[in-house]
Amino acid sequence: MEFCPSCGNMLQYELPHMGRPSRFFCPTCPYVCHLENKVKIKRRQHLVKKEIEPVFNKEDMKMGGSETDATCPSCSHGRALFSQVQIRSADEPATTFYQCLKCEKMWRED
Repeated sequence: MEFCPSCGNMLQYELPHMGRPSRFFCPTCPYVCHLENKVKIKRRQHLVKKEIEPVFNKEDMKMGGSETDATCPSCSHGRALFSQVQIRSADEPATTFYQCLKCEKMWRED
């Protein structure tokens, strides 16, 4: 990663084009750094995907959920358990989590 010496923004890399050598350029100011040699990537960082923990698991829904009329998007069954939680800011509406009583698929409505 290279940064612009004039404004401090991250420089973008541009491939060689029509006889012009490859270069780093700043997207906000006129700074350009032409490269004469090939660019070598020194180290690759492999990103590991973090496991996502569900807000509700099936046991939580069975213990604390209430039944309602809701159509399951998977099996079209008409009854489901639901529970509402405020997971965003206070001025946003609550998120409703559903679990189908037939196939036990979980979904949410924001």
